[in-house]
Amino acid sequence: MSTEFKVNGRPVRVEVDGTTPLLTVLREAIGLRGTKYGCGTEQCGACMVLIDGEPAYSCTREVETVAGRRITTVEGLGGNALSPLQQAFLDEQAGQCGYCLSGILISATALLEKNPKPSRDEVIAALDPHLCRCGIHNRVVRAVQKAGAAIAGGGSP
Repeated sequence: MSTEFKVNGRPVRVEVDGTTPLLTVLREAIGLRGTKYGCGTEQCGACMVLIDGEPAYSCTREVETVAGRRITTVEGLGGNALSPLQQAFLDEQAGQCGYCLSGILISATALLEKNPKPSRDEVIAALDPHLCRCGIHNRVVRAVQKAGAAIAGGGSP
């Protein structure tokens, strides 16, 4: 079966069974390995991508359901330069092992597109679907708020 959609702004066409998980297509057929396989049951958030601007689990999403849609992976967030969010994560050292970060960056991007100056509670709620065992939670929240302040035109969170 042929499925066409856009990934990170470029059109793609894949010849796979329509029930193949989007995550498998992104990693194996397209070669975008930034999105991670964690649990396979929508419990950890490592596989999160944006579908038409909304965070979505890609581990259980069948590729046929994204025909004609826009997919953004972590590789598509900054283009040729780091996004303000990616830079804030570096500045705040908001990563340790890094396994969860691609999904967290995706959900934080969606949050900041809707609300560039989120409160601490709003950041925590947006990132609640993500499992991180490294203990970087406070740095992640600071990084998201720092990026939001930069996007919104400066000032501290």
